[in-house]
Amino acid sequence: MNSVFKALNDPTRREILQLLRQRDMTAGEIVEQFNISGPSISHHLDLLKQANLVLSVKEGQFIYYSLNTTVVDDILKWLMQFKTKKK
Repeated sequence: MNSVFKALNDPTRREILQLLRQRDMTAGEIVEQFNISGPSISHHLDLLKQANLVLSVKEGQFIYYSLNTTVVDDILKWLMQFKTKKK
């Protein structure tokens, strides 16, 4: 869980997750959305993959990234436990 929170701590990584909510994207498509270098985006994608927030699939010469909704659902369930008060 620590790797998830570390990954979510950065605004660029949160923005990447927002993009991937809309559709799967290649690294090049993601880079086009930012004003930072490709290697920097690759580093952010690696951290998101390590936290299992993002999945990658190689198709030909491209790697497509997608949001790992299973992990996102688990995080939301875990966070929601703090919202409900037990009596």
